Amino acid sequence: MPPSERVALSPAPRLATWLATWFGCGLAPRAPGTVGSLGAVPLHLLLALTPAPVHALCVLALSGAGIWAAQRYALASGEGDPQRVVIDEVAGTAIAMGCVRAAPFPVQLTALVLFRVFDIWKPWPIRRLEHLQPPGVGIMMDDLLAGVIAGLIAYATWHLSGLGP
Repeated sequence: MPPSERVALSPAPRLATWLATWFGCGLAPRAPGTVGSLGAVPLHLLLALTPAPVHALCVLALSGAGIWAAQRYALASGEGDPQRVVIDEVAGTAIAMGCVRAAPFPVQLTALVLFRVFDIWKPWPIRRLEHLQPPGVGIMMDDLLAGVIAGLIAYATWHLSGLGP
C-alpha cells in the first residue's frame, strides 16, 4: 500500500491491533494463524454456554469488528493481508466449532482442524474471496467461508455417522 494510505497508530488503531492480532496471538513467531485459531477455543467454549442465536450474533459482531480491525491493521502496516492479523482465524474457528457446538468435544476439534485445512488450502471459492476489497473484507471473508464449509462438513459427518442427535 502506498504510504499515503497508511494510518497512524493512535488509540483506535491500537484497539484494532489488539483485535486484529487477537490479543497477541498473531505475534507468534511460528504458525500465527494456528495460534489464533487455538486462541479462539476459549471464546467458543464460552459462547457454547449461550443460546445458539446469541452465539451466532456474537460471531457476527466479531466478524464486523474483525473487518474493521483487519482493515485498520492492513492500512497501518502497508500489507494487503498481514500474517499477524488472526482475527479472521478466530471468527472462522468460532463459526466452524459453533456449527457443532452440541456435539462431543472431539467433533468440535474436528471442525477446528477442518477449518485450518480449508484456511491453508483455500480451494475455490474460498481463494476468490481473499481478493475482495477493501482489504479488511478480503482478509475476513475467505476465513468466514472456510469456517462455514468446515462446520457444515463436521456437522454432516457427525449426523451421518449416526452419533448425532
